[in-house]
Amino acid sequence: MLRPHKNLCSFIYGLNHHQFLHLMRSASTYQHNHINHGANGNLRKKDENEEAHLYFYKSRGQHILTNQRILDSIVRKSAILPTDTVLEIGPGTGNLTLKLLEASQKVIAVEIDKRMVEVLHKRVVEHQLEDRICVICQDALKCEFPHFDLVVANIPYGISSPLVAKLVYGTIPFRSATLLLQKEFARRLLADPGDSEYNRLAVNVKLVADVEHVMDVSKRDFVPCPKVDSSVVLIRPKKEVPEVNLEEWRAFTRTCFGKKNKTLGATFKQKRKLMDLMHSNSMEGFNSFRETVIQVLKSGDFEDKRPVKLCNEELLHLLALFNQSGIYFHNRSDLQDAERSVLADAYSSEQE
Repeated sequence: MLRPHKNLCSFIYGLNHHQFLHLMRSASTYQHNHINHGANGNLRKKDENEEAHLYFYKSRGQHILTNQRILDSIVRKSAILPTDTVLEIGPGTGNLTLKLLEASQKVIAVEIDKRMVEVLHKRVVEHQLEDRICVICQDALKCEFPHFDLVVANIPYGISSPLVAKLVYGTIPFRSATLLLQKEFARRLLADPGDSEYNRLAVNVKLVADVEHVMDVSKRDFVPCPKVDSSVVLIRPKKEVPEVNLEEWRAFTRTCFGKKNKTLGATFKQKRKLMDLMHSNSMEGFNSFRETVIQVLKSGDFEDKRPVKLCNEELLHLLALFNQSGIYFHNRSDLQDAERSVLADAYSSEQE
C-alpha cells in the first residue's frame, strides 16, 4: 500500500494529515468513505488519487488550510456579496476557492505554482464553476491585479509583508481584505503604540487602513503542519487618508524605526545618520544642520520621545515640522516619479 511522505497533499474535504494517514492504512475505511457515497464520493476519490502525490514545499509557504469550519468562518467573516469579485492570492488546490465561488460572482485566483493551478482547474471544472473563475499563474508581487471588490486569502508566509503593502498602497480601491497570516506577523500588524510588537509595519499600514483581529487558527489545521499558529485579520482601507507623500512617509518611518526603542534625540544625533540626511537634502555645514534637526525635535517636544510610543498623528506632526524646516527624508528629485506600489519593500527589511 502507498505510504505518502508527510508533506504530500492530503487535505481534500477537511482531512488533516493524521486523518489521511489513518485512512490510507485502512483500505476498507477509505472505500467506505470515498467510494460508496455516489457521485460526490466519486469526486472525492478522484481528488484524493490525483493529489496524494502532490508535494507541498514549506519553503514556499505552501501550507493548505484543511479545517472546513475555519474555511466557512473565513468566508462568512468576509461578508461577500453575490455581486462581488474576490481576489484570492495563493489558492493552492482550491479548498477556500470553491467556497468563495459559491458566495461570489467571480474569483480571481493568483497562483505561481503550475502544479497547483492544474489541480485547482480540475476541481473547479468538476464542480462546474469554471465560468466564474480567472486563474492568473504569475507571481502575485509582480503581476498587475485586475479590478476586484475584496480580498480573501491564505497568504504564503514568505510574501506577507510586501503583499500587504501592495494591497493597501495599491491603486485599486477595495472594500476589505480578509487574510490568514502567521500569528506573529498578525500581532505586529495589529500592534498599537506602546506595545512591544509595535513597529514600522503597523505604522505604515495603519496610515491608510484599519486592522481588526478575527480569530486564531491552530497549526494543526494545515497540511503540511507549519511550526507556528496563524491568525485571520480583516483590513479595511480608510475612506480618508492623511495628505502626505507616501514615499516621504516611508523614508521617514524607516529612519525613526531603525531603532524604535531609542529616543529620537539619540537617533538624530548619530553622525552618520545626520551626514546621510544632510547630503540627501543637498545642504552644507554639519554643525548648523545638526542644530536645525535638534531644534525641530525640541520645538515639538520630541527629543526625549521614542518611536515605539508614538501614534501616527504624532509622527505626521514631526514629519511636517521637518519638512517645514526644509528637511526631507526621501530624495526630493524622485518624489514625483515614484510609484506607490513600490512601498512593498518598506516592510520586508525592518519589522522590529
